[in-house]
Amino acid sequence: MSGMGFVLWHVEDGVGHIRLNRPEAANALNTTAARQLNSVVEQAAQAEVGVIVISSNGRQFCAGGDIDEFVERRDHLDALIEEILSSVHPTIHRLATLPVPVISAVQGPVGGAGIAIALCADLVFASPEMKLRGGYSAIGLSPDLGASWYLARRAGAARAKQILMTNRAISAEQCLRWGIVDELHDSQDLMAAACTLAAQLARGARKSLGGIKRLCDAAHEHDLRMHLDLERDALLECARSADGREGVTAFVEKRAPRFSGSAPD
Repeated sequence: MSGMGFVLWHVEDGVGHIRLNRPEAANALNTTAARQLNSVVEQAAQAEVGVIVISSNGRQFCAGGDIDEFVERRDHLDALIEEILSSVHPTIHRLATLPVPVISAVQGPVGGAGIAIALCADLVFASPEMKLRGGYSAIGLSPDLGASWYLARRAGAARAKQILMTNRAISAEQCLRWGIVDELHDSQDLMAAACTLAAQLARGARKSLGGIKRLCDAAHEHDLRMHLDLERDALLECARSADGREGVTAFVEKRAPRFSGSAPD
């Protein structure tokens, strides 16, 4: 397992694993952790993997920004925040737009910037002990890393405002009902569930999965006519690939396809 202490990275069976590793501080992001996250996501972007799984060590997924560091540098808080965001905002965008499925496994409480790290994934798994709390309004700050954007996309703008303005803790069950998370699994089964799905997707056709991700993410950005054009382009790209031909052949031959993730011939 590689990485630089607070954020770890390893690849296993075609699946890349990003693991937050600062459990003694609720996996909060300080300037060092932000730089390390940037480095790990850079590795993920260059790796030959079919899926990414985001998880964390300890009982909390991520508390957001490091309040101790905020207090220590409160006389120049704006400079500290600018330093962190200049690194981590491009990182979260890159992580969210990787051309492979991303799954997050969220155990225990999550708040602040941790919300964005969890919700930037395409599929969000959580344990029943997971609780989501905005945290920002309690300390007179506003969201970062896209936390407001992801909450609004998943739960709607009205509920996102309610969550972030009131700073109430939202239970895992409520998060599931509101569409903030996709599945709940007992804490002892959470990583196994995420890794099982990751292994399944890693065996899939990468152009197909990447196209599905791009199209669904762009669905609210275009009118129907433009989206139909995007679907046509993505489908033709898949049809030209070896995996596209293999998928159709396997269907006719009534066998499981053997996808390779290959580029067009």
